[in-house]
Formats: sequence, C-alpha cells, structure tokens
Amino acid sequence: MALPRPASSWTQGLDFPSRLFESSSNDYELYEEDDEFVLTVELPGFDPEELTASWDDGVLNVAGEHEDEARGTRRTYHRRFRFPKTIDDDEIEASYQNGILTVRLPVVDAVATGTEIEIEG
Repeated sequence: MALPRPASSWTQGLDFPSRLFESSSNDYELYEEDDEFVLTVELPGFDPEELTASWDDGVLNVAGEHEDEARGTRRTYHRRFRFPKTIDDDEIEASYQNGILTVRLPVVDAVATGTEIEIEG
C-alpha cells in the first residue's frame, strides 16, 4: 500500500503537476472513412474568422486566437496533424459549426508507377 505524499504548501489545492503537464488530447477526433480523413476539433467560443487551417507538405496546422475584451482574457489554440497518406491538396474542405471545426482531407489513390519486373520461376 502506497502512503499519500504530503502536499507542498505553495502547490496545495492547485493540482500543480497535472496542470503543468496537462495535454488537451481530448479536444479532437481523427478517423478515416471511405477515401478521406475526417478531423473534428472542439473549439467552442471561437468565431470562424479567428480560426485558420493551413496545409503544408503533409501537415495540417490548425490555429485560433480569441480575445474577450470584456473579461480581459485571451485564448489561443495551435495543433499540428501529420498524415501518413497522400492528400489531394486542392480538395481539402473545412467548416465550423456549433463550436466544432471539421476538416475533410481526401486521400489520393496511390497508383503504382515504374517498370514491371519479370519473375522467373
């Protein structure tokens, strides 16, 4: 049985370790259906103008910045997603509704190219 560790007075009640190393990995879902990847990212409170999505060499960058002047707060979001298959750059679509950003990335069918090698047997 492990004994509980006493909390340091300056971190008591702050849940310090989990906040310091907290990851927001639960804010998105990525899956492949039919011939495309579908990425949904939960971004409540952002306006569509405050979000950007860009594609560069197999990596999708999603970023957002929201400033609430009434409360004096600023929220930022940035995440990169790398894809293992070739994506049709010209057919990528993104939409934002009810606090959820949805990005659809169509997969290009890989066509084998080159010279056929005769197999002797």
